Amino acid sequence: MSIDQFNYTRIPADAELLRAEVREFLSQTLADFPAVRRADSWMGFDAEFSCKLGARGWVGMALPKQYGGADASAFARYVVIEELLAAGAPVSAHWFADRQSGPQILHYGTQAQRDFHLPAICRGERYFCIGMSEPGSGSDLASIKSRARREGDKWVLNGQKVWTTNAHRAHYMIALVRTSDSDNRHGGMSQFIIDLTLPGITVRPIKDLTGSEHFNEVFFDNVELSDDDLIGSEGQGWQQVTAELAFERSGPERFLSSMALLNTLIEMIGEQPDRLQAREIGRLTARLFTLRNMSLAVTRQLQEGKNPAWAASCVKDLGSVFEQEIPEIAQLLTETLPTSSGGSDHARVLAYLMQQAPSFSLRGGTREILRGIIARGLGLR
Repeated sequence: MSIDQFNYTRIPADAELLRAEVREFLSQTLADFPAVRRADSWMGFDAEFSCKLGARGWVGMALPKQYGGADASAFARYVVIEELLAAGAPVSAHWFADRQSGPQILHYGTQAQRDFHLPAICRGERYFCIGMSEPGSGSDLASIKSRARREGDKWVLNGQKVWTTNAHRAHYMIALVRTSDSDNRHGGMSQFIIDLTLPGITVRPIKDLTGSEHFNEVFFDNVELSDDDLIGSEGQGWQQVTAELAFERSGPERFLSSMALLNTLIEMIGEQPDRLQAREIGRLTARLFTLRNMSLAVTRQLQEGKNPAWAASCVKDLGSVFEQEIPEIAQLLTETLPTSSGGSDHARVLAYLMQQAPSFSLRGGTREILRGIIARGLGLR
């Protein structure tokens, strides 16, 4: 592999045509949307908004038409989600199903799984969460301990997942669990589609500093699954999940989470910045352009059917650093004090993102794990 994977990628003209349509839709739909909700970015949950997007054909749009999708290119989808994120639209309800669960079911699922799940995903009506991290495992997925054991014609699942975003609102989870012993730490794992209403499943929200409950603990106590719930091949979970992570780690949500604050910061500074303000805004803009180009290069590889795991990890790692630094730079450039009530839009968004920012380098994989993936991809270890 080579760093040439990040050569400049231009969005095709036919995909760019969508941008004006999406902006018009958002200007009408989000006209009275408060600034702090925009700061929620892709974590904002609004079931009605997801259904409106589904009705426009903008959820699951890269999935085949036979399942309710639009057979759209990865670049067309990129344009839509970039505009949604930049506007701070509340996309969290359908987000994980659209971004990775839908493609995972399309690529590895049975025909029955595709027929059942994909049309509902495309309508923006079915929500998924991702069952990867566990206590004591974190981003090191090879050390997971949750296990599904075969008992006759069924599987019995026991274990726990943690930091599972939207598990308290999702209908289904795609979970990575152990199904057999293996000398290879990456072996013996499989993925299951789990109905979260099944007996034996307990979901406990984890409240963050802002009072939000995005993250959850999920407990499995003798949960009975069938072979129909297995996605892909038994024992091939590691290969499947690494392909899935390329979708999770490469998109514009990995560098646009603080976009609402960057916008209010520029508005606060105005058209006559001092020397320090002009320099720092220029640096942030240059980094944003670079990250976008890297993300588009990964999108090109996904469009070509490749698995750019290490390149996606680069986007995630550098994007998280960028997102976390924006609140720090915002405090440096103005005298505005953060406040969670009263004050300007900028002060409220600043307060919100100061509290959210520490989680940016955790969700989707910690820096230590990501940099190990990058090092192996570059042949450094």
